[in-house]
Parts: sequence; structure tokens; C-alpha cells
Amino acid sequence: MFKRVFWVATGMVLGVLAVSKATAYVRANTPDKARQFLLGPDQENVGMRTLQGLIDQFRQAQQAREEELNRQYTAKLS
Repeated sequence: MFKRVFWVATGMVLGVLAVSKATAYVRANTPDKARQFLLGPDQENVGMRTLQGLIDQFRQAQQAREEELNRQYTAKLS
């Protein structure tokens, strides 16, 4: 169990480092128009926008699944 948690955490840290290095490379070596196309107009908060998008998507999927389970449960009671 500890090994799995360790490797998952290691993978997450390496992923965050890779994305931050790639973003820094794109910022340093691309023209402004290309940077705006890749990163959007608000280039300072790309990570936060991505995280917020993931959280919103998770909540939408969670609500959809919850509604599905509620429908199934009420159908069984009827």
C-alpha cells in the first residue's frame, strides 16, 4: 500500500514539474501570438484555470452520477 501511494505521489510531482518546465519553455521561446494561442490571454494563471476546469468537470460528473443513482433507487421503490 505504501509503495503505491509513494509511486502515485512521485508520478504526480514529476507530472507537475514537467508541465511547469514545458510552460516555461513555451513562454521563453515562442512569439506572443503563438503563446496566446497555446496558453490563452491570461498566461499567468494557466495552472489555476486548468485545475478549476478539472474540479468543475469532476463535480458535473459526480452530480450526473448521483442523479442517475437517485433515479434508479426511486424506480426500485415504486
